[in-house]
Amino acid sequence: MEWMNISYVLAFFEVFVASLSQILLKQSAQIEHKNIIYKFLNWRVILGYVLLLGTTVINVFAYRGIELKLMPMIESTGIIWVTILAVFFLGEKPTKRTILSIAVTVAGILVFSM
Repeated sequence: MEWMNISYVLAFFEVFVASLSQILLKQSAQIEHKNIIYKFLNWRVILGYVLLLGTTVINVFAYRGIELKLMPMIESTGIIWVTILAVFFLGEKPTKRTILSIAVTVAGILVFSM
């Protein structure tokens, strides 16, 4: 039972880390770089891809204690994390479409979990 709880924590943590890596990559894309090399070889891009690689490793351990049918539901929470992180790190204001997407995602999670 304890391993299953840890697996859920790992799964949600993986989604959060993947969302954080997407924010880093978007930050880098918004910055004007000297040339094409600096566009891809800067700390934000490197850290973003290292975090994405880390999420793959985390997934391996998360899948050990979670039914496969639950992972798409957990992965879908990424839109929520990206929106929250974009507000804090990028200063973006969520659009009506984003809010609607989050509402549909939450509704889908609730229906799926019944």
